[in-house]
Amino acid sequence: MVSVGYFLSSEEFGPRELVRQAKMAEEAGFERLWISDHFHPWLDEQGQSPFVWSVIGALSEATSLPITTAVTCPLIRIHPAIIAQAAATAAVQCEGRFVLGLGTGEALNEHVTGQPWPPPQLRLDMLAEAVQVIRELHGGKQISHRGEYYEVENARIYTLPDQPVPIYLSGFGPDATKLAAEIADGFCTVGPEAELVRKYRDAGGKGQVQGGMKVCWADSEAEGAKTAHRLWRNELLPGLLPSTLPTPNDYAAASELVTEEMVRDHFACGPDPDRHLSQVRQFADAGFDEVYVQQIGPDQDEFFAGWQSAVLPKL
Repeated sequence: MVSVGYFLSSEEFGPRELVRQAKMAEEAGFERLWISDHFHPWLDEQGQSPFVWSVIGALSEATSLPITTAVTCPLIRIHPAIIAQAAATAAVQCEGRFVLGLGTGEALNEHVTGQPWPPPQLRLDMLAEAVQVIRELHGGKQISHRGEYYEVENARIYTLPDQPVPIYLSGFGPDATKLAAEIADGFCTVGPEAELVRKYRDAGGKGQVQGGMKVCWADSEAEGAKTAHRLWRNELLPGLLPSTLPTPNDYAAASELVTEEMVRDHFACGPDPDRHLSQVRQFADAGFDEVYVQQIGPDQDEFFAGWQSAVLPKL
Protein backbone atom coordinates (compact mmCIF):
# COMPACT_ATOMS: atom_id res chain seq x y z
CA MET A 1 0.00 0.00 0.00
CA VAL A 2 1.52 3.29 -1.11
CA SER A 3 1.35 6.24 1.30
CA VAL A 4 0.01 9.39 -0.38
CA GLY A 5 1.33 12.83 0.52
CA TYR A 6 0.91 16.34 -0.82
CA PHE A 7 3.65 18.19 -2.73
CA LEU A 8 3.85 21.88 -1.74
CA SER A 9 5.08 23.93 -4.70
CA SER A 10 7.40 26.72 -3.57
CA GLU A 11 7.57 27.85 -7.20
CA GLU A 12 3.86 28.67 -7.42
CA PHE A 13 2.83 29.86 -3.97
CA GLY A 14 3.96 32.22 -1.25
CA PRO A 15 4.67 31.13 2.33
CA ARG A 16 1.25 31.81 3.84
CA GLU A 17 -0.55 30.00 1.03
CA LEU A 18 1.77 27.00 1.39
CA VAL A 19 0.86 26.78 5.07
CA ARG A 20 -2.84 26.98 4.19
CA GLN A 21 -2.46 24.16 1.68
CA ALA A 22 -0.63 22.00 4.23
CA LYS A 23 -3.55 22.38 6.63
CA MET A 24 -6.01 21.44 3.89
CA ALA A 25 -3.89 18.45 2.92
CA GLU A 26 -3.98 17.09 6.47
CA GLU A 27 -7.73 17.67 6.75
CA ALA A 28 -8.31 15.92 3.41
CA GLY A 29 -6.44 12.79 4.49
CA PHE A 30 -2.99 13.19 2.94
CA GLU A 31 -0.39 11.53 5.14
CA ARG A 32 2.79 13.53 4.59
CA LEU A 33 4.30 16.55 2.82
CA TRP A 34 6.98 17.29 0.26
CA ILE A 35 8.16 20.88 -0.22
CA SER A 36 10.42 22.12 -3.00
CA ASP A 37 13.53 24.20 -2.27
CA HIS A 38 14.20 26.81 -4.98
CA PHE A 39 15.79 30.21 -5.38
CA HIS A 40 13.92 30.86 -8.67
CA PRO A 41 10.70 29.42 -10.07
CA TRP A 42 11.12 27.42 -13.28
CA LEU A 43 8.95 29.86 -15.22
CA ASP A 44 7.99 33.46 -14.52
CA GLU A 45 4.35 32.39 -14.79
CA GLN A 46 4.78 30.30 -11.62
CA GLY A 47 5.66 33.50 -9.84
CA GLN A 48 7.02 32.60 -6.37
CA SER A 49 10.03 31.22 -4.53
CA PRO A 50 10.00 31.68 -0.73
CA PHE A 51 12.90 30.57 1.48
CA VAL A 52 12.01 26.99 2.33
CA TRP A 53 13.47 26.91 5.85
CA SER A 54 11.25 29.77 7.00
CA VAL A 55 8.21 28.00 5.55
CA ILE A 56 9.12 24.72 7.29
CA GLY A 57 9.19 26.54 10.62
CA ALA A 58 5.64 27.75 10.01
CA LEU A 59 4.52 24.31 8.80
CA SER A 60 5.80 22.71 11.99
CA GLU A 61 3.26 24.75 13.97
CA ALA A 62 0.41 24.35 11.48
CA THR A 63 0.42 20.61 10.78
CA SER A 64 1.51 17.33 12.32
CA LEU A 65 2.40 15.72 8.97
CA PRO A 66 5.97 14.53 8.24
CA ILE A 67 7.88 16.88 5.92
CA THR A 68 10.59 16.16 3.34
CA THR A 69 12.50 18.74 1.31
CA ALA A 70 12.25 17.74 -2.34
CA VAL A 71 14.97 18.52 -2.75
CA THR A 72 17.64 20.70 -1.18
CA CYS A 73 20.95 21.18 -2.99
CA PRO A 74 23.84 21.49 -0.47
CA LEU A 75 26.56 22.12 -3.05
CA ILE A 76 27.04 25.79 -3.95
CA ARG A 77 24.28 28.24 -3.00
CA ILE A 78 24.35 27.17 0.67
CA HIS A 79 27.31 25.46 2.35
CA PRO A 80 26.52 21.95 3.70
CA ALA A 81 27.39 23.06 7.26
CA ILE A 82 24.55 25.60 7.11
CA ILE A 83 22.21 23.02 5.62
CA ALA A 84 23.12 20.72 8.51
CA GLN A 85 22.10 23.37 11.03
CA ALA A 86 18.89 24.22 9.16
CA ALA A 87 17.89 20.55 8.91
CA ALA A 88 18.61 19.89 12.58
CA THR A 89 16.45 22.84 13.61
CA ALA A 90 13.67 21.71 11.26
CA ALA A 91 13.75 18.23 12.79
CA VAL A 92 13.43 19.71 16.29
CA GLN A 93 10.55 21.94 15.18
CA CYS A 94 8.80 18.97 13.55
CA GLU A 95 9.45 16.75 16.59
CA GLY A 96 11.40 14.28 14.49
CA ARG A 97 8.98 14.23 11.54
CA PHE A 98 11.47 15.68 9.09
CA VAL A 99 13.51 14.15 6.26
CA LEU A 100 16.29 16.05 4.53
CA GLY A 101 15.93 15.35 0.83
CA LEU A 102 19.13 16.20 -1.04
CA GLY A 103 20.12 16.33 -4.70
CA THR A 104 22.62 17.81 -7.12
CA GLY A 105 20.34 20.70 -8.00
CA GLU A 106 20.00 22.92 -11.04
CA ALA A 107 21.99 25.86 -12.39
CA LEU A 108 18.71 27.80 -12.18
CA ASN A 109 19.06 27.97 -8.39
CA GLU A 110 22.73 27.39 -7.67
CA HIS A 111 24.55 29.74 -10.05
CA VAL A 112 23.14 32.83 -8.32
CA THR A 113 26.23 33.20 -6.11
CA GLY A 114 28.43 33.54 -9.21
CA GLN A 115 30.14 30.16 -8.89
CA PRO A 116 30.61 27.97 -12.00
CA TRP A 117 28.10 25.18 -12.56
CA PRO A 118 29.91 21.80 -12.35
CA PRO A 119 29.27 18.85 -14.67
CA PRO A 120 27.06 15.96 -13.44
CA GLN A 121 29.74 13.59 -12.08
CA LEU A 122 31.50 16.38 -10.22
CA ARG A 123 28.20 17.40 -8.64
CA LEU A 124 27.67 13.82 -7.47
CA ASP A 125 31.14 13.79 -5.90
CA MET A 126 30.37 17.10 -4.18
CA LEU A 127 27.06 15.70 -2.94
CA ALA A 128 28.75 12.67 -1.40
CA GLU A 129 31.16 14.92 0.52
CA ALA A 130 28.34 17.26 1.54
CA VAL A 131 26.43 14.32 3.03
CA GLN A 132 29.56 13.35 4.97
CA VAL A 133 29.83 16.87 6.40
CA ILE A 134 26.15 16.99 7.35
CA ARG A 135 26.25 13.60 9.09
CA GLU A 136 29.38 14.52 11.04
CA LEU A 137 27.77 17.74 12.26
CA HIS A 138 24.57 15.91 13.18
CA GLY A 139 26.66 13.77 15.49
CA GLY A 140 26.81 16.71 17.88
CA LYS A 141 30.58 17.01 18.23
CA GLN A 142 32.82 19.87 17.18
CA ILE A 143 34.35 19.06 13.83
CA SER A 144 36.87 20.46 11.39
CA HIS A 145 36.79 19.13 7.85
CA ARG A 146 39.35 19.51 5.08
CA GLY A 147 37.84 17.91 2.03
CA GLU A 148 38.24 18.16 -1.70
CA TYR A 149 35.28 20.53 -2.02
CA TYR A 150 34.39 21.81 1.45
CA GLU A 151 36.12 23.11 4.55
CA VAL A 152 34.60 23.34 8.02
CA GLU A 153 36.41 24.98 10.92
CA ASN A 154 35.60 24.25 14.60
CA ALA A 155 31.88 23.79 13.94
CA ARG A 156 29.35 22.25 16.30
CA ILE A 157 25.56 22.14 16.09
CA TYR A 158 23.97 22.52 19.50
CA THR A 159 20.26 22.32 18.59
CA LEU A 160 19.78 18.70 17.54
CA PRO A 161 16.83 16.27 17.42
CA ASP A 162 16.84 13.14 19.56
CA GLN A 163 17.58 10.99 16.49
CA PRO A 164 19.80 11.83 13.51
CA VAL A 165 17.97 13.51 10.64
CA PRO A 166 17.22 10.94 7.88
CA ILE A 167 18.85 11.89 4.59
CA TYR A 168 17.29 10.85 1.28
CA LEU A 169 18.97 11.41 -2.08
CA SER A 170 17.20 12.12 -5.35
CA GLY A 171 18.19 10.45 -8.58
CA PHE A 172 17.18 10.42 -12.23
CA GLY A 173 19.87 8.12 -13.56
CA PRO A 174 21.88 5.05 -12.51
CA ASP A 175 24.85 6.86 -10.92
CA ALA A 176 22.77 9.02 -8.57
CA THR A 177 20.53 6.07 -7.76
CA LYS A 178 23.54 3.92 -6.84
CA LEU A 179 24.91 6.72 -4.65
CA ALA A 180 21.57 6.93 -2.84
CA ALA A 181 21.71 3.19 -2.14
CA GLU A 182 25.25 3.50 -0.80
CA ILE A 183 25.10 6.54 1.48
CA ALA A 184 21.49 7.65 2.05
CA ASP A 185 18.59 6.53 4.22
CA GLY A 186 16.13 6.61 1.33
CA PHE A 187 15.64 7.48 -2.33
CA CYS A 188 13.39 9.91 -4.16
CA THR A 189 12.64 10.70 -7.78
CA VAL A 190 9.87 11.97 -10.03
CA GLY A 191 7.95 9.77 -12.43
CA PRO A 192 6.93 6.13 -11.85
CA GLU A 193 10.32 4.77 -12.86
CA ALA A 194 10.27 1.08 -11.92
CA GLU A 195 13.78 0.65 -13.34
CA LEU A 196 15.22 3.23 -10.94
CA VAL A 197 13.49 1.55 -7.99
CA ARG A 198 14.96 -1.77 -9.09
CA LYS A 199 18.44 -0.26 -9.45
CA TYR A 200 18.17 1.28 -5.98
CA ARG A 201 17.14 -2.04 -4.43
CA ASP A 202 19.72 -4.05 -6.40
CA ALA A 203 22.46 -1.67 -5.22
CA GLY A 204 21.54 -2.41 -1.61
CA GLY A 205 19.11 0.44 -0.91
CA LYS A 206 16.91 -0.48 2.07
CA GLY A 207 15.09 2.78 2.72
CA GLN A 208 11.77 4.19 1.63
CA VAL A 209 11.36 5.19 -2.00
CA GLN A 210 9.51 8.47 -2.58
CA GLY A 211 8.06 9.69 -5.86
CA GLY A 212 6.55 12.98 -6.95
CA MET A 213 3.79 13.62 -9.47
CA LYS A 214 1.66 16.53 -10.68
CA VAL A 215 -2.01 16.73 -11.59
CA CYS A 216 -4.39 19.52 -12.52
CA TRP A 217 -7.85 19.02 -11.10
CA ALA A 218 -10.21 21.31 -13.03
CA ASP A 219 -13.78 21.58 -14.29
CA SER A 220 -12.75 19.95 -17.58
CA GLU A 221 -9.78 18.17 -19.08
CA ALA A 222 -9.27 21.03 -21.55
CA GLU A 223 -9.20 23.63 -18.77
CA GLY A 224 -6.79 21.54 -16.71
CA ALA A 225 -4.47 21.00 -19.67
CA LYS A 226 -4.46 24.73 -20.42
CA THR A 227 -3.48 25.58 -16.83
CA ALA A 228 -0.86 22.82 -16.66
CA HIS A 229 0.68 23.95 -19.94
CA ARG A 230 0.86 27.56 -18.80
CA LEU A 231 2.48 26.76 -15.47
CA TRP A 232 4.40 23.48 -15.80
CA ARG A 233 5.23 22.84 -19.47
CA ASN A 234 8.91 22.90 -18.35
CA GLU A 235 8.30 19.51 -16.72
CA LEU A 236 8.51 17.89 -20.16
CA LEU A 237 11.93 19.21 -21.11
CA PRO A 238 14.25 16.30 -21.98
CA GLY A 239 17.70 15.16 -20.93
CA LEU A 240 20.09 17.48 -19.12
CA LEU A 241 18.24 20.68 -20.01
CA PRO A 242 16.37 20.93 -16.68
CA SER A 243 19.66 21.03 -14.74
CA THR A 244 21.63 23.35 -16.99
CA LEU A 245 19.47 26.32 -18.01
CA PRO A 246 20.26 29.38 -15.84
CA THR A 247 17.09 31.53 -15.83
CA PRO A 248 13.29 31.20 -15.98
CA ASN A 249 13.40 32.96 -19.36
CA ASP A 250 15.61 30.17 -20.71
CA TYR A 251 13.10 27.59 -19.51
CA ALA A 252 10.30 29.55 -21.16
CA ALA A 253 12.19 29.61 -24.45
CA ALA A 254 13.04 25.91 -24.35
CA SER A 255 9.52 24.87 -23.39
CA GLU A 256 8.01 26.57 -26.45
CA LEU A 257 8.47 23.14 -28.03
CA VAL A 258 6.10 21.56 -25.48
CA THR A 259 2.51 21.50 -26.73
CA GLU A 260 -0.71 21.50 -24.75
CA GLU A 261 -1.47 18.03 -26.10
CA MET A 262 1.83 16.73 -24.70
CA VAL A 263 0.94 18.19 -21.31
CA ARG A 264 -2.53 16.61 -21.42
CA ASP A 265 -0.98 13.21 -22.03
CA HIS A 266 1.60 13.65 -19.24
CA PHE A 267 -0.54 15.01 -16.38
CA ALA A 268 -3.91 13.86 -15.10
CA CYS A 269 -6.03 16.87 -16.09
CA GLY A 270 -9.66 17.50 -15.28
CA PRO A 271 -12.16 16.05 -12.77
CA ASP A 272 -12.10 12.33 -13.68
CA PRO A 273 -11.06 10.51 -10.46
CA ASP A 274 -10.03 7.40 -12.39
CA ARG A 275 -7.41 9.35 -14.34
CA HIS A 276 -5.92 10.63 -11.09
CA LEU A 277 -6.09 7.19 -9.49
CA SER A 278 -4.35 5.65 -12.46
CA GLN A 279 -1.44 8.05 -12.13
CA VAL A 280 -0.97 7.18 -8.44
CA ARG A 281 -1.23 3.45 -9.13
CA GLN A 282 1.61 3.66 -11.63
CA PHE A 283 3.88 4.57 -8.72
CA ALA A 284 2.49 1.80 -6.53
CA ASP A 285 2.99 -0.74 -9.31
CA ALA A 286 6.56 0.51 -9.81
CA GLY A 287 7.42 -0.26 -6.18
CA PHE A 288 7.28 3.17 -4.58
CA ASP A 289 6.53 3.40 -0.86
CA GLU A 290 5.37 7.03 -0.86
CA VAL A 291 3.93 9.25 -3.61
CA TYR A 292 3.47 13.02 -3.34
CA VAL A 293 0.82 14.74 -5.43
CA GLN A 294 1.06 18.39 -6.52
CA GLN A 295 -2.01 20.25 -7.75
CA ILE A 296 -1.05 22.63 -10.53
CA GLY A 297 -2.59 26.08 -10.45
CA PRO A 298 -4.83 28.11 -8.15
CA ASP A 299 -7.77 25.69 -7.81
CA GLN A 300 -6.44 24.19 -4.59
CA ASP A 301 -9.74 24.09 -2.69
CA GLU A 302 -11.44 22.22 -5.54
CA PHE A 303 -8.54 19.79 -5.74
CA PHE A 304 -8.63 18.92 -2.04
CA ALA A 305 -12.41 18.52 -2.08
CA GLY A 306 -12.25 16.28 -5.14
CA TRP A 307 -9.42 14.10 -3.86
CA GLN A 308 -10.92 13.82 -0.39
CA SER A 309 -14.26 12.58 -1.73
CA ALA A 310 -13.36 10.68 -4.89
CA VAL A 311 -9.68 9.68 -4.97
CA LEU A 312 -8.13 9.10 -1.55
CA PRO A 313 -10.92 6.75 -0.33
CA LYS A 314 -10.10 4.43 -3.24
CA LEU A 315 -6.43 4.34 -2.30
